[in-house]
Amino acid sequence: MKNYKHKVFETSEFLEKHIKKLPQVGLITGTGLGESSKFLDISISFEYDDIPHFPTSTVESHYGRLLFGEIRDKQIMAMQGRFHLYEGYSPLEVIFPIRVMQELGVKTLILSNAAGGLNPEFKIGDIMIISDHINLTGSNPLIGPNEEHWGIRFPDMNAAYDKGLMDLAKKAGKDEGIRLQKGVFVGLKGPSLETPAEIRFLRRIGADAVAFSIIQEVIAAIHAGIKVLGLSTITNVHDPDQPVPATVEEIIAVAEQTAPKLEAIIKNVIEKN
Repeated sequence: MKNYKHKVFETSEFLEKHIKKLPQVGLITGTGLGESSKFLDISISFEYDDIPHFPTSTVESHYGRLLFGEIRDKQIMAMQGRFHLYEGYSPLEVIFPIRVMQELGVKTLILSNAAGGLNPEFKIGDIMIISDHINLTGSNPLIGPNEEHWGIRFPDMNAAYDKGLMDLAKKAGKDEGIRLQKGVFVGLKGPSLETPAEIRFLRRIGADAVAFSIIQEVIAAIHAGIKVLGLSTITNVHDPDQPVPATVEEIIAVAEQTAPKLEAIIKNVIEKN
């Protein structure tokens, strides 16, 4: 943990030397959503490869760039591409950017991802406000010695997703004329997609959407005292009785088509938060 903490400090110090103002809001985008940082007035960008100790994104459609900029005088730190357990990264590596955000002073985190719909009332291209989550990844980034500098040993997850931010997102949907859903997200480790039996199980335990990201990052953010908003783009809707194969190309295509709507929601929330 000492070596890990030292790496976080070195990365934070490197970034702080290159940026003009410290960020207030963190933004992490995923599959097909990398372009949803276009609305930023960008002051400086970094390739992940050029940042000391930063992991490298290996997933198709994850650009692997870290942007600093602003929206209406709000300072933003935006990640175009995230890290996943299925890539072989450890939970601590997945949440490394969250610890860097924490050191730089980020107080609000907005995460987006592409997810499979489990709720039969969802439609392809819907955006779901995440109200809660179920962690079925089998991992937790807080396992091991607790770093008191970052947070308490047993952070409460009763309200992991901030109600105020959810209300802002809901209002943004109305203002922008965008159809929004709300539901429970379940996170799996991946990378294999779900079987029909697994889909039935996930529905029965109360999940509305499923994907392989967000969970580790949210846990770390709550540990850090950062407010969280989660948004899932529903790229396909599972029907366990009539299963249809899902391809990465189709998932990316839907996510890219939905990106402008997601961008409008995120921008609206940041401006009014």
